[in-house]
Amino acid sequence: MWYKSYTGLRFHFDERKSRKLRADQTRGLGFEEAVELFLHPHGIDVRSDAPDQFRAIGWVRGALYSVVFENRSDDEGEYYHLVTLWKATRRERELYEENA
Repeated sequence: MWYKSYTGLRFHFDERKSRKLRADQTRGLGFEEAVELFLHPHGIDVRSDAPDQFRAIGWVRGALYSVVFENRSDDEGEYYHLVTLWKATRRERELYEENA
């Protein structure tokens, strides 16, 4: 599924995986809601380099979440491909607070 925010950022994700994440009580939301994280101040670090994946930590619906994403591109330009998400761990919350 493609999603374009009002800020011009483009996102892509698997709709089926998004439904599974939303149904998981420990996560509680899907990729559609997680896009909100990128619209507010957030931190980004490298998650892995094969493939190049990044972790963003930020606020979604009043709670801190971590989202793993990849930068990709197509004929229209760059977009974020969302891979997975979870509620931020204690260490991730500390990282966010230290760097916010």
